[in-house]
Amino acid sequence: MKKVLFIATVISHIKFFHIPYLRYFKEKGYEVHVACLGNEPIEYCDKHFNIHFERFPFKKKNITAYKELKKIMKENTYDIIHCHTPVGGVLGRLAAKETRKTNNTKVLYTAHGFQFCKGGPLIDWLLYYPVEKFMCKYTDCLITMNNDDYNLVKDKFKAKKVIYVHGIGLDNYSLDIPVTEEEKEKYRKDIGIDKDSIVLSFIGEYRQLKRQSFLIDVVKQLVNDNIKVCLLLIGAGDYKDIYKKQIEDNKLSKYVKLLGFRTDKVPLLSITDIYVSASAREGLPVNIMEAMYVGVPIVSVHARGTDDLILNNENGLLVDFDIDSFVNGVKKLIKDKDKRNIFVQKSKEVLKPFFIDNVRKEMNNIYQDKI
Repeated sequence: MKKVLFIATVISHIKFFHIPYLRYFKEKGYEVHVACLGNEPIEYCDKHFNIHFERFPFKKKNITAYKELKKIMKENTYDIIHCHTPVGGVLGRLAAKETRKTNNTKVLYTAHGFQFCKGGPLIDWLLYYPVEKFMCKYTDCLITMNNDDYNLVKDKFKAKKVIYVHGIGLDNYSLDIPVTEEEKEKYRKDIGIDKDSIVLSFIGEYRQLKRQSFLIDVVKQLVNDNIKVCLLLIGAGDYKDIYKKQIEDNKLSKYVKLLGFRTDKVPLLSITDIYVSASAREGLPVNIMEAMYVGVPIVSVHARGTDDLILNNENGLLVDFDIDSFVNGVKKLIKDKDKRNIFVQKSKEVLKPFFIDNVRKEMNNIYQDKI
């Protein structure tokens, strides 16, 4: 029986993004293995290896993780190894050097947004760029999901094969949930949103990279300008207490709500008037695609990945990373409801290539080429 191995740093990455592809291989008659940190059950997985990866690449535990991967690959003859996430991608491809030679194993790597990007910190370029460039020699197919990464690989890397796909696939079926006006009203009331407030939302991990602190400052400026708004910050992460203190120090508890991790994204997006993002970089942001699909216009800073989805002044506004520019963008959409409706309609057209069915076809073509 043929075997495939999926590798990612953490189990959540597999469960959130790759179940459709594990199922794909099961339907093709493969034995499906997964190596990641975590021991929860994984659908369509025949064998699960709990590998103690560290997210930061230069940790000693990753040496152990590398040895564990080599042992797994020595004990199993894999036809395909598909690597994901920066650490899982590097360690997986290094560990697969021998099996590529002896077993003709095909090794794929999906870059869900490189750690380095145009305008990003110099330290990221110094640490991660040479590593990713070097790793191309151990990669049979490098898969990218935004134009910046694709063009960079084509221009600067000596990749054996590089392919652009439209992200991991927007599961539009799961977003087709009707929300009544009564339900919307109840949500607003339960959260504590005033009837006449414009609702802004952002879904993302509470961390520095996502720059929720900037969005809180945007709300502060809007409130100072007598604009009635309420910002919903949906997610979880290490920066929760930092954001909580920032909100309290600026007396914004009425205007910014830290909702934590939520599974009811559709109702929350359905009460949102404008979706906002100040994220420093993305691979291809699913949160923005979800907002677009539900029918929410976007105001975002320019960012890799986001720029693939937002056509400035056609289906959203792309602004510079400064308070005044962002505040003016939000004000513009608050005042112009017709513009918001135009953006929503255009987003429906822009989104079609990113739907899960289309991306599955793209990935099927890649896998078929390797099978």
